[in-house]
Amino acid sequence: MINASKNLKKNIKITQLQYNSDMSLKYNNISNIINASKNLKKIMKITPLQYNIDISLKYNNNIFLKREDLTPVKSYKLRGAYNKIISLQDTSNGVITCSAGNHAQGVAYSCKKLNIKGDIFMSLITTQQKIDKVTKFGDNMINIHLVGNNFDETFEHSINYSKLYNKEFIHPFNDLKVIEGQATIGYELLKQNKNIDYILAPIGGGGLCAGLCKYIKEVNPLIKIIGVEPLNAASMYKSIKAKKIIKLENIDTFVDGAAVKQVGDLNYEICNKYLDEIILIDEGHVCTKILEVYNNQSLIIEPAGVLSLCALDFLNITNKNIVCIISGGNSDVFRMNEIMERSLLYQGLKHYFKIELKQKVGALKEYILNILGDNNIIYFKYTRIINKETGPIILGIETKTKEDIIYIMDKMDLYNITYEKLNYNDISI
Repeated sequence: MINASKNLKKNIKITQLQYNSDMSLKYNNISNIINASKNLKKIMKITPLQYNIDISLKYNNNIFLKREDLTPVKSYKLRGAYNKIISLQDTSNGVITCSAGNHAQGVAYSCKKLNIKGDIFMSLITTQQKIDKVTKFGDNMINIHLVGNNFDETFEHSINYSKLYNKEFIHPFNDLKVIEGQATIGYELLKQNKNIDYILAPIGGGGLCAGLCKYIKEVNPLIKIIGVEPLNAASMYKSIKAKKIIKLENIDTFVDGAAVKQVGDLNYEICNKYLDEIILIDEGHVCTKILEVYNNQSLIIEPAGVLSLCALDFLNITNKNIVCIISGGNSDVFRMNEIMERSLLYQGLKHYFKIELKQKVGALKEYILNILGDNNIIYFKYTRIINKETGPIILGIETKTKEDIIYIMDKMDLYNITYEKLNYNDISI
């Protein structure tokens, strides 16, 4: 493993096995992918491949954005869902899926277009915004079932329901027809630009990268395909490293469009063989990139959608034609405070401490004057403790520069202040 970190951030880059030119296991379904692309034209336009001059100049490469955020459901997931459903021989009993995100919207939209009844299972903690979006796309053709306290519980309910009522289950990623649907992105890319050197794409369950590999590596194996995963939900990276599928015990679900505990076995098989690299991206980096593309490009992109753009910060190449898959644009405005918070923490501009402060009048004022300088307190929590000289406070500090925190900690040492630096997950705000 190579640490590709800049500014000591936990972004990790691994180089996968070199592409094996032996095509003895060559997939023979190119015609299926082409047919899938033709069928998709009935419900959506080809998404644009846009050259971005600002990003190109920044990275000294030719950067092209594949705008999957411009599909009718604002994500690529419509491709796989639609391709799977139209492949079914009998849909008289309807279809079923388990998803609270982009896949659910893709299934709902497909059901409406194809006049097929659909049951969509979501966990009890699903936000009303997501429920409303799925309802809008599916209208009277879908039923939403809110069951289970997490994805695993909800998934189990949906599988049992599909068996009980003999309904076809539409898997979010671990399905050949779903993979072929996502592969239509690769088919479009080579029609739009025949001189691509690199493709960067997010990895969740692995359906998108498996689809890209499935088409691109057969048609032009010289094109490098790099998968990008969240650092704290790196199920594909850890599986490839272990040479077997690994189910993660705990994941950070912030990058919800790419946070999966276990990748599909079909996806693993394809990605393990053909994927050239995997780059892991810190969730704080994702937040910083969301704000950057909004401020500089006026683009509203969801967390998983910017993973490919984050990976550009860790590529040591120049003068190449690079495609970044912008996988989705279903951003939730109510998450903006968390996005800003995580971004500041990642950049080293916001810090939290547990501090033992003297329980006397003026103690906080002394701390501000002696320790903080021009930096700001943005969070304060104090509980008085009886019959004790000092009491604990939780202090949030926003600094002018990332170097200021070193000055602050040196000052606390100088004044013999007992303190503990806290992680983001230790704070309940």
